Amino acid sequence: MKIAVLGTGMVGQAQAGRLAELGHDVTVGTRDVAATMARTTPDGMGNAPYAAWAARHTDVTLATFAEAAASAELIVNATSGNVSIAVLEAAGRENLAGRILLDIANPLDSSKGFPPTLFVKDTDSLGEQIQAAFDELKVVKALNTLTAALMVNPKAIADGDHSVFVSGNDAEAKKTVIGLLESFGHTDVIDLGDITTARGSEMVLPIWLRLMGVLNTPMFNFKIVR
Repeated sequence: MKIAVLGTGMVGQAQAGRLAELGHDVTVGTRDVAATMARTTPDGMGNAPYAAWAARHTDVTLATFAEAAASAELIVNATSGNVSIAVLEAAGRENLAGRILLDIANPLDSSKGFPPTLFVKDTDSLGEQIQAAFDELKVVKALNTLTAALMVNPKAIADGDHSVFVSGNDAEAKKTVIGLLESFGHTDVIDLGDITTARGSEMVLPIWLRLMGVLNTPMFNFKIVR
């Protein structure tokens, strides 16, 4: 499958690397290719610059947001939630029509320090806002409740025996995303329902962040026992 991963940070790198490993044709989207490749300092999370990652992943192409989205069958939103809509606008509406969007972003507001709060919750969600802004997209919310390494390699803890969620309005789009998650190794994918149910998975983040602080690691996940 031809897949565009929008975002060059930790989540985007994890997604792009694993998808390419699974045999997909992957292009990473960025605002400015030259500026991204010229960056030599770690990002705000201490991760190595994209160019260092790209040198180890020569099978992944880097392009502008619009170029990446133009040829993609599926688009992964691996951007920060506060810029997701602007990035999708930059990708071009004509390049989004009919595409599936795997939306991993969270509506985190870090303006008052750590832990961040959510800039939308309870009666709305970032997933819904993206779907409302781009009705030409088939938005599926997933993988936003665990750290990047576990998104693509669930067997790294508990042999993969933990849960992930999907939300979206289009049944076929969700089926495609669920298949992708299963190819990563996820065995307990719970379909929460339409895109409004993304409110629930996005509101997991406040407890997730506090657990990370107590456990001193992001390498954990939830298991829904039933």
